[in-house]
Amino acid sequence: MGGAFDHILNWRLLPGSHAFPGPDGGTCINEAALVAAGLPYRAIRSSADCPPCFSRPLAAYALGLNDAMPDAERPRLMAFVLRLSGSADAAPVEAARTHHLTRETVRRLLPPVLDRAGLPAHAEACRAAVTLAEARAAARAAAWAAGSRAEASSRRGTWVHGARAAAAARAATFAAETEARTAADAAEASALFWPGAWAEAAAILDEALAIGRQAPTLAVEAARDRMAAARARPVAAA
Repeated sequence: MGGAFDHILNWRLLPGSHAFPGPDGGTCINEAALVAAGLPYRAIRSSADCPPCFSRPLAAYALGLNDAMPDAERPRLMAFVLRLSGSADAAPVEAARTHHLTRETVRRLLPPVLDRAGLPAHAEACRAAVTLAEARAAARAAAWAAGSRAEASSRRGTWVHGARAAAAARAATFAAETEARTAADAAEASALFWPGAWAEAAAILDEALAIGRQAPTLAVEAARDRMAAARARPVAAA
């Protein structure tokens, strides 16, 4: 999903916050979005550090993925650099975005790791969840079952099975919370035993961005020029 933008914008996404982009253009996803939109630069350590024009749940989810993704996966987020500034909307819309992130995390990220942990019935319950309440209930049940399996595996000394169950329990515990950042944490836990989690998490972010107000269209050329200027600017001048 990143590909073309990664090349056109000539920017490198890195985990963590940064005082100012260096010559390699390294920043997190939200900091890159600031530069692309021509907004005053600031280090982003949480979604609360973003300007008011950024959707808080979308920024929190994007930042969580940014900090957790391996370097080879992080370029997937470049496709969202031009879509975050101006995405803020009314409270009901932001709630709908958070609910989408939570529900789809349960329905699409948990089942593969639960299957790998030997909990197919719980995986199917997560896939079948329709409402947010059903999804959270399925995640809570899966967390309990996976935790019990991890404990039993530890007693038996079956460490690989125990590690899979522990990862599933951690992912399900995070997914049961109605929070954008914990949905990203669930993606990180799922990816321990299912590499496809990162692509699915990026797809879920794309869908959440389509809910409610869309960010104003930013010309790729203008964004590229702003990002090139930021890369060339001396750090001492920041």
